[in-house]
Amino acid sequence: MLSLLLAAATSSATAQDGGTLNLICSVQDEWCSLIATTFAKSSGIKVNMSKRGSGEALAQLIAERANPKTDVWFGGTGDPHLQAAELDLTVEYKSPSLPQLQPWAQQQAQQSGWRTVGVYSGPLGFAFNTELLAKRKLAAPKCWKDLTEPAYKGEVQVANPNSSGTAYTMVATLVQLMGEDKAFDYLKALHRNVSQYTRSGTGPIKAAARGETAVSISFVHDAPGEQMQGFPLATATPCEGTGAEIGSMSLVKGARNTEAAKKFYEWALTPQAQQFGAVAKQFQLPSNKATPLDSHIPDFRKIKFISYDYAKYGKSAERKRLIERWEREVNSLPH
Repeated sequence: MLSLLLAAATSSATAQDGGTLNLICSVQDEWCSLIATTFAKSSGIKVNMSKRGSGEALAQLIAERANPKTDVWFGGTGDPHLQAAELDLTVEYKSPSLPQLQPWAQQQAQQSGWRTVGVYSGPLGFAFNTELLAKRKLAAPKCWKDLTEPAYKGEVQVANPNSSGTAYTMVATLVQLMGEDKAFDYLKALHRNVSQYTRSGTGPIKAAARGETAVSISFVHDAPGEQMQGFPLATATPCEGTGAEIGSMSLVKGARNTEAAKKFYEWALTPQAQQFGAVAKQFQLPSNKATPLDSHIPDFRKIKFISYDYAKYGKSAERKRLIERWEREVNSLPH
């Protein structure tokens, strides 16, 4: 499949020098390499790619505000992209491809004042090690409430919302699902069962796959890559309802290579480019409705989603306030 995709994507390659593109990429390494290499071959544009987590990418754009060295920021959870829009670090751009995109991707663009767009989405849920659960005679969790049962004491891992977009999505999801005070009561009850708050959002699911914890709170699209390596991992999405990340893409304000940036932006929204996620064993739902779907991508029709308010919970003040409350009321408690 990869060779066919590369051939299709590079069939229009031009020999002439098409300029330069400075790209920050906030998805997984192999995916970043595939899109950078393929776009360079198909466009004749030289791509200088730097890999950054979404929090680090936002920090870099803030630091470079007076003299931007980046043209496009691709991928990573949508909240920092919305914050970049709020901070006037990115530019308004209405892609002609918008009508081809899923409603959630178009909504992301609209809520940001057309300064970012959704390129993929993935649901929040649980992953669990089936062998470990059987050995410990634990039932597989199906609902948020299950994770606060005393039987799960020390058996749950989740990331720290200070450093992880995954964990912040969890906090914001629970606040919207339960109401803020009840959500924090829940997070305090959950805290009793958490063995570790990891720095990265993918840390807990890797630990569950390898039998270092029984259960993780994770984006469920991260599970198939672990399953393909032979780990005894299964997933569920919470019966009460859940949220999802919208991975986004933004054009940087004051960028030096505007035309190259727009060419990349348009290319990244095509079905051809959006298949590279699955090639790199990343199984989020692509935003272009015409993209052929890999069988490992979660079926969104079977998941109960809350009506997640990305505009409100993507604001830097709201994020800061909720994380500070989590630090004060939850992370400060003894286990």
